[in-house]
Amino acid sequence: MIAFLQDHKVAMAWIAAVSGVLFFGCLLIAPWLVLKIPADYFVGDHRPRTLFADRHPVLRWTGLLAKNLIGGILIVAGLVMLVLPGQGLLTILVGILMLNFPGKHHLEKKLAGIPPVFKSINWIRRRWNVAPIKLTRHPLDREKGVRPL
Repeated sequence: MIAFLQDHKVAMAWIAAVSGVLFFGCLLIAPWLVLKIPADYFVGDHRPRTLFADRHPVLRWTGLLAKNLIGGILIVAGLVMLVLPGQGLLTILVGILMLNFPGKHHLEKKLAGIPPVFKSINWIRRRWNVAPIKLTRHPLDREKGVRPL
């Protein structure tokens, strides 16, 4: 093993550098993105309208491409962080939130419902005084026609 590490010093240095950048980058980016999730994002059966839906087609496609590229990078970074230091599951969830694909909303709800992920998301939101996310609609919500007491 020591011989392998000595033979691949440059590769090991690159892996260490990438790991450090991913670790510190995700410590900053993932919580910021978690704070941007609307509290009721996971409540309905369908996801809300996208940010670029009403824009000029060129701007819409450019924005969607950039958003999906960032989402893919975050998923890869999250997968790497499953074995290296960092918030792997949370980063994967944020990456998936940024992607567009069929069945995405259902997958997001399942991932956000994993107890450690749900707890982490709401812990971050609580620290910054942002309303916690909800996974189900409360029966007394006004959308149901029943007013709270």
